[in-house]
Amino acid sequence: MKSTLKRSAHAVSLTTGRLTVGGRILPSFLLVGAQRCGTTSLYRALSRHPLIMKPVLHKGVHYFDMAYEKGLAWYQAHFPRKAAARRQERRHGHQAQAFESSPYYLFHPLAPARIAWDLPDAKLIVLVRDPVERAYSAHAHELARGFETERSFERALDLEEERLAGEAHRLRVFPHAASHAHRHHAYVTRGRYAEQLARLELLVGREHVLVLDSGAFFRDPQPVYDRVIGFLGLPRLGNPLFERHNAQPRTADMPASVRRRLTEHFAPWDALLTPWLGAEPSWHSGRDARR
Repeated sequence: MKSTLKRSAHAVSLTTGRLTVGGRILPSFLLVGAQRCGTTSLYRALSRHPLIMKPVLHKGVHYFDMAYEKGLAWYQAHFPRKAAARRQERRHGHQAQAFESSPYYLFHPLAPARIAWDLPDAKLIVLVRDPVERAYSAHAHELARGFETERSFERALDLEEERLAGEAHRLRVFPHAASHAHRHHAYVTRGRYAEQLARLELLVGREHVLVLDSGAFFRDPQPVYDRVIGFLGLPRLGNPLFERHNAQPRTADMPASVRRRLTEHFAPWDALLTPWLGAEPSWHSGRDARR
């Protein structure tokens, strides 16, 4: 009953949004990933800034990955009205900005190009964490949501190459298609962050991308938050509340053999992150905040 009412409210809100789309703003920046790297926690902190306006209903609209065929007007209908933005601008003397957070954007093969086409001036924020821990966390997350049937993490890793074979190509050839495996079973592939960042750089330009170490964010969030605010060109207003969201409890430790296997696999990819982060990844010092 509750979910039915929620869907009905969503439908009504979206219909209203479509009718008033001309009076609504488009986002100035996006949290594009990576999945299980703290995007929800950063989203909640940023949402409390008086000049940052979140989507009307959900933090992630998933337009550029799962709903692109619905058109830009559908997307714009999800965001606040321009009148509300102007009120905040008059109050604080600075332009308001809208945003959303859809962590699949970074990994989806077509999303970056779509963002570059529809939002050419948008800034993109990426959070990265220890890819070994990210993979383990993602497996627990997908298992809890019912999107994964293999309870063994090691077995899921062994199946990944077969599950994902040809899926990225299929998504490019059939741009309105969806892939359950590509979205929910890419435990290792999603952790090759540098590969995905190279695509972003090519399509939107390095100056439009900010890459953050989520280990640093959870260890000492204020400097990382201030860096984001500076990247967005916004004034520092208020006192943000930093909390962890969507942490997945561990039921067992990762087998040591699996950890070694993944650490060796990700080593060359991690090395490519230093220019993006401006420092060595925090997990190389054993300081990654595990979730």
